[in-house]
Amino acid sequence: MKLVQWITSSLRLKLLSMFIILSSVPLIVVGLISYHKSYTVVSNHNKASTQLAADQLARNIDIMFEDTERLLELGKNPQVLQYLYSQSESYAEAKAILQTYNLYRETYKYDKVLNISFVNFYGKGLSERKGVFKLERNPLRNPYFQYLVQYPDAILRIPHAAPYAEQNQLDGFVYPKQNALSIMTTVKERITQEVIGFIVIDMNDAFIDDFLTTTKIKDSGFFYINDQYGQTLFKPPSEQAPPAVMQQINSMSVHARKDSFNLSAGAKPQFVVYSTSKQTGWQIVGAAPLQEILAEANSIRQLIIISVLLSAFFAISLYFFLNNRLIFPIQILMNKMRKAASGYLEAKVSPAGTDEIADLGQSFNTMLEQIKGLMEQSIKENEQVKIAELRTLQAQINPHFLYNTLESIIWMAEADKKESVIKLVQALSKFFRLSLNNGFDWVTIQTELEHARNYLVIQQMRYHDILSYEIQVDPELQHYPILKMTLQPLIENAIYHGIKNKRGQGLILIQACADETSIVLTVQDNGIGMSEEQLAQLREALEQSADFHSAPKQEQEGGFGLMNVHHRIRLYFGPSYGVEMESTYMEGSTFKIRIPKSKEARH
Repeated sequence: MKLVQWITSSLRLKLLSMFIILSSVPLIVVGLISYHKSYTVVSNHNKASTQLAADQLARNIDIMFEDTERLLELGKNPQVLQYLYSQSESYAEAKAILQTYNLYRETYKYDKVLNISFVNFYGKGLSERKGVFKLERNPLRNPYFQYLVQYPDAILRIPHAAPYAEQNQLDGFVYPKQNALSIMTTVKERITQEVIGFIVIDMNDAFIDDFLTTTKIKDSGFFYINDQYGQTLFKPPSEQAPPAVMQQINSMSVHARKDSFNLSAGAKPQFVVYSTSKQTGWQIVGAAPLQEILAEANSIRQLIIISVLLSAFFAISLYFFLNNRLIFPIQILMNKMRKAASGYLEAKVSPAGTDEIADLGQSFNTMLEQIKGLMEQSIKENEQVKIAELRTLQAQINPHFLYNTLESIIWMAEADKKESVIKLVQALSKFFRLSLNNGFDWVTIQTELEHARNYLVIQQMRYHDILSYEIQVDPELQHYPILKMTLQPLIENAIYHGIKNKRGQGLILIQACADETSIVLTVQDNGIGMSEEQLAQLREALEQSADFHSAPKQEQEGGFGLMNVHHRIRLYFGPSYGVEMESTYMEGSTFKIRIPKSKEARH
């Protein structure tokens, strides 16, 4: 019991216990690698041995055809050519040809050659077994002879199971009592190379049947032979080759030429190996149930699975034992930390125990309390700083505007324009009174329009020859609150950067519209406008600056510019509101101020 308490009181000892549990992972890895290795070794071994047997049979077939095809040289024998070319019966020539047959047999030991036959276009023939004979029908009715007439240089290698084999037997070239392989080619006149007949060599294929019958792959696997077109030529007895397997294999595409692969015959996967005879193009195919091929690997797999399951059971038992002592508290602390990271600072932990995790949870709770206090303090200080900055900006009045206005008053007074002086002084007085607004940041839209009108009166008296203005705002919207000093900077921008830079009469139009959630005030001028590049730069400058410390400062006459208006609105109302602009060069600009439609002012 003391040992358990000692282990649970230290995180290091808990991690050591988990490390012991994780030692079962190498066992699983080793097991998987061992199974993969055994699977590969067993599969490659069986594949190699089966492939070797198939290759051996293919080589035997190739060697037999290569050796036997030497007998085709008999087609160049002058006596054979004379015999086929002549229409008369010449038993002396036939006897000489048969003696030549015997000479070749004694020289090359052709044990597997059953018969050698010659025949010309008229059915006159000479056979090693039948002697001189005469065919009852035209030889050119034989499809193989027809093919050879079209392709006189070809050599046909025909098994007994090939098409038209029965017809060949009737013609006397293959004997039905013995399975045989046949080699056929043309006999050509030496000088003109004209086809004058055919040579047929029959060979005993018993060694192929013996191989297919006696050679097995594991317990129930077998070999069979297909021609180059996929037709089965030789196959073992039906008890060795289940019909379902043969049907599945025979239905495969003849173009799938692989060394080995697996296929499904019914419900049992089959292991298949190919080897191709170079002389004939025949495929020697070995097929066996995949379960038999991988029997040894499956037994190793079962042993590995049992070992891994036992290890996993032991590891899971230890995991559940230590879960409540180690993993579960860490998971709780992790979830609380995630909530705190997302901004929920009330995610406190209820630590239990005396180990390092409990100390960590207590420290986490203390940290949250400190973060909450610091955030509240920072928010208050930040708000106070921003409000102070705004009020400082609002209190800044460009001295150039005041100087120019006073100079205009002096000039009018000297010119004895009494009424103009009174009107200008009244407008200037109202302008400054409304700008101060007793220190309040909010005014009604009506008051802001009056402030803008006083500014326009002053500017119109200075630029009476180039400036006119119109204010079209629904009285119902004039009672909504708005930040003071919002319209005047946009009007100032329209005069100094729009109308003054373009000849002709300038017009400033102030309008307002509203929907269910927003009010949009529009200041439109017919000044010089901006190019698309200038407009894009100004929009980018508005979006890049998030506060007054990073906002670009405009050194323009009068006001504090578009940037300050835009960021004041963003500060109070959020990113959905602010200044929007449209402009066309030489046509004018439109500036829109979007604010919430609310009866209450924000402080």
